[in-house]
Amino acid sequence: MTQTTFRASGFPWRLYSGHQAIEQSLKEAVQRAGARRAFVVCSPSVNRRTDTVRRIEAALGDRYAGVYDGIEKDSTYASVLAGKEAARAAGADLLIAVGGGSVIVATRAVAIFMGESASPFELMTQYPEGKPAYSPRLMAPKPTIINIPTTPNSAMNRAGTGLKNDDLDHRMEYFDPKTRPHSIFFDEDALMTAPAALIRSTATTVFAGLVGAIGQTRVNPLAEGDLQHAFRLAHRAYPRLADELDNPALRVEMCVAAFLRNRAEDDGVGLIRSEIFSGNYAVSTALHVRYPHVGQGESTSVVHAPQIRRIEAIDPLSARQVAEALGVWHGNMDARQAALAVADLLEALYTRMGMPTALRQLDIPRDDLRNIAAETVKNFNANAGARAPDAQIADALALLEAAY
Repeated sequence: MTQTTFRASGFPWRLYSGHQAIEQSLKEAVQRAGARRAFVVCSPSVNRRTDTVRRIEAALGDRYAGVYDGIEKDSTYASVLAGKEAARAAGADLLIAVGGGSVIVATRAVAIFMGESASPFELMTQYPEGKPAYSPRLMAPKPTIINIPTTPNSAMNRAGTGLKNDDLDHRMEYFDPKTRPHSIFFDEDALMTAPAALIRSTATTVFAGLVGAIGQTRVNPLAEGDLQHAFRLAHRAYPRLADELDNPALRVEMCVAAFLRNRAEDDGVGLIRSEIFSGNYAVSTALHVRYPHVGQGESTSVVHAPQIRRIEAIDPLSARQVAEALGVWHGNMDARQAALAVADLLEALYTRMGMPTALRQLDIPRDDLRNIAAETVKNFNANAGARAPDAQIADALALLEAAY
């Protein structure tokens, strides 16, 4: 599983975790960043149904500059533009993202739009016909960001941004290393404000991603350490969430697992996942972006096992690694048998967690499958090279049919 020739990268960060981490350390983090106008970005539910923003205001005192609470699911372009205007009007020099992945991603976009002078449509990833996609370099300084996740999510320490825009046939995508967080807070009370259904969904996304990552057979020893421990944390915490959703330690462990997987990708220089055991990122993204009632976890759980079952050519080492990690390997298995055992276990586990395992459970019309498949073509994380749209659509459609 290891290689000895590799490059690794990193960035400065501080992580604060525990009960009342906001009260104990947030002002210190803002002061360390040299900021005087800390502005909160969140969703309506975080501001109006929890006390987290009030806790932040009390902790920061005169360094608190206000709140914008209009961020929408899947980080809509319109809500980000409004957030940028609110932050500018408040004189913000630091942004505090409070929420799940949509809010954290949206806050990165707010920072980009505050710093850059060009049109957002010029700044976003470009998809020239017949050529590889490319992301323009975003060179202007950006406001410092602090992330306070309320759910385990893979957005918390990354630099990529994707915004939903119904006027386009794809997301608006950006990449700017300057939007990585200065600090991250795993505040137990903030994590406990997320509803049970949301935690199940986001934890599913984290767990499924690590199942795919553990199947990768070409990982350097630095990234391997983070991946192995991230999987161990998720594998022990995720099933327990079915019965212990009121246990903050499990939510923190899932957050740490997501953080470590991201760090492994930095150390591995690129996304780390098995194409067979990861489900299908482009299809899952198209599903939850196209349908507002579908969460990221739900769009992942419905395609994960079907994707594994439909693949015929399977790397034996990858299959064994995943089957051993999930406890379904036995010595007489071939790669195909191991993959099918993994698929069966995942389907049973997702069902126990209350997650859907078939596309029809999401109330998605079957006659819309081709439209969903068409929306998988322009997705930089899944397909950054020169695209063959017909082949991409055909493969996505075959998976959607199998998952239905």
